[in-house]
Amino acid sequence: MHDDLITRAKAWLEEDPDPETRAELAKLIDAADVTELAPRFSGTLQFGTAGLRGELGAGPMRMNRTVVIRAAAGLAAYLRSQGHTDGLVVIGYDARHKSEDFARDTAAVMTGAGLRAAVLPRPLPTPVLAYAIRHLGAAAGVEVTASHNPPRDNGYKVYLGDGSQIVPPADADIAAEIDAVRSLNDVPRPDSGWETLDDSVLDAYLARTDEVLAAGSPRTARTVYTAMHGVGKDVLLAAFERAGFPAPALVAEQADPDPDFPTVAFPNPEEPGAMDLAFAKARETDPDLVIANDPDADRCAVAVKENDEWRMLRGDEVGSLLAAHLVGRGARGTFAESIVSSSLLGRIAEKAGLPYEETLTGFKWIARVDGLRYGYEEALGYCVDPEGVRDKDGITAALLITELASALKEEGRTLLDLLDDLAVEHGLHATDQLSVRVEDLSVIADAMRRLREQPPTELAGLAITRAEDLTRGTETLPPTDGLRYTLEGARVIVRPSGTEPKLKCYLEVVVPVATHADLPAARAEAADLLATIKRDLSTAAGI
Repeated sequence: MHDDLITRAKAWLEEDPDPETRAELAKLIDAADVTELAPRFSGTLQFGTAGLRGELGAGPMRMNRTVVIRAAAGLAAYLRSQGHTDGLVVIGYDARHKSEDFARDTAAVMTGAGLRAAVLPRPLPTPVLAYAIRHLGAAAGVEVTASHNPPRDNGYKVYLGDGSQIVPPADADIAAEIDAVRSLNDVPRPDSGWETLDDSVLDAYLARTDEVLAAGSPRTARTVYTAMHGVGKDVLLAAFERAGFPAPALVAEQADPDPDFPTVAFPNPEEPGAMDLAFAKARETDPDLVIANDPDADRCAVAVKENDEWRMLRGDEVGSLLAAHLVGRGARGTFAESIVSSSLLGRIAEKAGLPYEETLTGFKWIARVDGLRYGYEEALGYCVDPEGVRDKDGITAALLITELASALKEEGRTLLDLLDDLAVEHGLHATDQLSVRVEDLSVIADAMRRLREQPPTELAGLAITRAEDLTRGTETLPPTDGLRYTLEGARVIVRPSGTEPKLKCYLEVVVPVATHADLPAARAEAADLLATIKRDLSTAAGI
């Protein structure tokens, strides 16, 4: 085993084109460091519906230039097999370590395969890439990003020509083409021949952002903004200026791209502590709302002042507010969300007489809904301009929520007042999440197996009226690894994360509310129910 591992590591080293990972791997081979080498060579990073994502480093189980070149070669072969022999592939990238290298390698591979490649001019938000695919009539797009993962990670996201992320069977077909790449020496990689785009695509994207706002709407809300050390700042500021909103007050420490993300443990607005600096800035400047993008700016977080304290709105709260705002503006078309998001969207759509659809988790599914007008997911993802960007977009979502805050401000009201109105109209829909990050993935598999073999019959004293194993699919959903429990006045979904080593459990309770005066009691009841469901579910799953 030891000799075999060293032999495989040496073979990998011979092909590795990157001096940094070569040096890293040579050192491990010289030291015969089996503990470090074994996990790196325990398989290959699997290409799935999120593309690739993993820790940077040498070896087939890490993100590096060798893995990316193979992935690009597989994608090129897949595109050619689909008849795109000279199609255009647009490539975008964020400001993480190695992102620009991975983008350049992808352009070289596409060019070598006879396809045309165009690279965005600098690190830009993921939605700009998603927009560019449709704008330029490309056959496919690649975004090099690990979104809100830890600093040591990077990733590779693939979109097809409709501008939405890949779904089965394309992911498996591309994975098979990647597996068929025998050696990097078989992959032509010229030094030039691709195009580096100028700012015209970005300008076209920015021109389109105006269209998410209503003509002549109030633009008075004042904001604090953090880019979370990512690539959102310049594009968001340009969009806000075009729209005529007051310039956001920036969280200076997090405003510019920094691949080390020095001020946050995880560069995700949902993680504890990530918003502390933004809240400090808000206490200083007293804005109407705080807005954060994640590092590739496809997500948008919103915080508001409640009883003199700043608090993050849940993704479901923002999702409902944006829906109510669009309905109020007379939007037509289908409203869609993933199964793990709040059922309140369905109530809002039904009341407005609009079509509504539920999809599997991820914008790759939401973006494919026929006639989509608005889609959202509880993990801070909102698609408010599906014709322009068939993916979540943290820039246009920020514009739309700031327009709503401005309109409410003119009436002497806030986003929280509108949330209260929605609770009285449709019932209080309270959501929470039980999320367990693991070092060892078998913990997740064990929990799922335990729930399947010994399913709970009640949670928080509420009988489970329906238990569904989603691996079998449903009438409206393709199969996915997940469990859904319907309870009297509540709902629970349990699934492994597709992008991180996490088990995620999504909880929702619905408490009827007769009047605004009943809201405090309803909130207390909902909080109590959610806490008890969380506790009982932990016990049932053994986590």
